[in-house]
Amino acid sequence: MMNPAEFANIAGSEQEFWWYRGMRRILFGMLDPLARGRTVRRALEAGCGTGHFTRELETRYGWPMFPLDLGWEGLVFGAQMGIPRLLQADICAIPFPGDCFDAVVSMDVIVHLPRGEEDKPMREFARVLKPGGLFLIRVSALDILRSHHSQFAQERQRFNKSRLTALAARHGIRLLRCTYANSLLMPVALAKFRIWEPLSGKQPSSGVEPVAGWLDALLHAPLAAEAALLRLGLNLPLGQSLILLGEKA
Repeated sequence: MMNPAEFANIAGSEQEFWWYRGMRRILFGMLDPLARGRTVRRALEAGCGTGHFTRELETRYGWPMFPLDLGWEGLVFGAQMGIPRLLQADICAIPFPGDCFDAVVSMDVIVHLPRGEEDKPMREFARVLKPGGLFLIRVSALDILRSHHSQFAQERQRFNKSRLTALAARHGIRLLRCTYANSLLMPVALAKFRIWEPLSGKQPSSGVEPVAGWLDALLHAPLAAEAALLRLGLNLPLGQSLILLGEKA
């Protein structure tokens, strides 16, 4: 489970913070072609946090969303936003019958399970997804990019492309696309995480903190450029996140 203290940081930043704006732009650029013309009567967000992304999906695509999360600390913010159908539940034991969702979405959630336990939620995602249903997952990528923020948020594992695609395949998810993202800022991230943070001696803390407007715009620009490339169908060979799109066979 994610550090409960991080929910308040996310709630205060996810609407305007450069990373959230940029990653939504990337995700929507990849999802738009697949969502167009697809009938989704029920969609699950497994590990919805505050519910903000659930609201974005419902607004953009008109999907009736069913958001669930284990942490009540995040669901409280969702309730304050008036998001319906919020449910406190474990992604390893999803309280819905099989084959009941046309889409399942999970953003940066399974990384909070210890390595070796990622099959438990993936089995559940596949179980509740209808045959032909759309599957979208994003995870943190590459162990070398583990940071103070990772430690603070209680991230337990990171993935590479081959491990994530193999995980999906084991549970009957047919691969449509898998790509790294947040790639252009990798040199900056490596310098910060592997040089500056070890030298600073500071304790792990949240990286979800507002920055000056000029810096926010500067950091958002590479993500906007990646969104344009990914929208064209290009995949990125390395990055700080991994995004997989698939369908249940």
